[in-house]
Amino acid sequence: MAQSVGRWTILVCLSRVFLYASFMTGAASIPVLQSAWGISATRAGAVVSAFTLSYSVSLFLFAWASDYFGAKRMVQVSAVATGITSLAFGLFARDWSSAIVLYGLTGLAQGGIYTPLVMVFSEMATDRRRGTAMGWLIGSTSVGYAFSLALTGAALSLGGWQVAFVVCGATPAIGAVLILLLLRETPNTIHRRTKGEGLFDAIWRARDTRLLTAGYVFHCWELLGGWAWMPALLAAAFALSGHGIGLASGQSAILIAAMHLLASGATFSMGGLSDRLGRKSVLVGIAALSTALSFSIGWLVAAPLAILITLAMMQAVTSIADSPVLTVALTETTTPGVLGKVLAVRSLLGFGAGAVAPMAAGSVLDLARGQALSLPTSWGLTFSLLGLGGLLATWSAARLRLRG
Repeated sequence: MAQSVGRWTILVCLSRVFLYASFMTGAASIPVLQSAWGISATRAGAVVSAFTLSYSVSLFLFAWASDYFGAKRMVQVSAVATGITSLAFGLFARDWSSAIVLYGLTGLAQGGIYTPLVMVFSEMATDRRRGTAMGWLIGSTSVGYAFSLALTGAALSLGGWQVAFVVCGATPAIGAVLILLLLRETPNTIHRRTKGEGLFDAIWRARDTRLLTAGYVFHCWELLGGWAWMPALLAAAFALSGHGIGLASGQSAILIAAMHLLASGATFSMGGLSDRLGRKSVLVGIAALSTALSFSIGWLVAAPLAILITLAMMQAVTSIADSPVLTVALTETTTPGVLGKVLAVRSLLGFGAGAVAPMAAGSVLDLARGQALSLPTSWGLTFSLLGLGGLLATWSAARLRLRG
């Protein structure tokens, strides 16, 4: 039985990799789209923000509905919708206006392949292995992002943004078919809520749940803002080394993909590490290191590529590594009857902050350029703004009363 469950988990994670094929296409294409469509950094960041904001709403709706209709059912609906909307984005997004609408619809479809699956995994895993199971789930998300970036980067280098949109938009259909097959025999559990057990009590009156929710919001600001602008930062660094913008963007996307693969190793392991060392210790250590890297990396855009790439890899690992720990800790401090609602609120607030972050960072970058500040100063201020999220996440983790 353990072996069978292991295979099922691996295949579910594989399906999510395909389903996320279009997730990072917008961020990876930003430098090329700015040139091709003649748009500012703020408008380019808005394409990513449209997706992220819609995704935050999607996470909220699918998680909330899971308490009433079952988590498995919401995963199935989301997978089908993701396949359809991603294909529409790939085929019909051809300018800034159509990209805003269609990429936003793609984000609106994808929430059910994350938060409801957290609930499914939480139900299936034992207490001693829950962190490990959640690490696999979050780790597959990172692999999916890496796959999306690698696919986008290869297509950008070979055929331009149009080819990248079509290829990345068509691939999620593979994941949709696979996950539907895998979930056929999985129970669709609907937990009964105890009388008097409400959302307010679950979040506001429970100190650790409140701090974990706040920490997740700050974490998303740093993480999603960094995801949106790290490809452009590295593309700028490659351009300073003499590469053309198209080639530099493609190289940046492929490098970011490698960073996400490296980060997936951290997410696979951090959940298990927190099973042994305690949730709080792992959260504080990771958040503090990520904050230090965010406050420093932008200032080093003109540094030798080897130094910048090394720091970028470290930042990619630390900014995502606390995700499974934040998630499993929340499932342990929340009763099953309201877990969907708590995850819904957390997702809406977290990804809402993550949706604002790319535009806020883009505005800082535009303002810095308008003031004719140097390239290191422009990028340094941009990533320092994102680093504030990491600082507040560290503070939230340090105040937890969890074991370890």
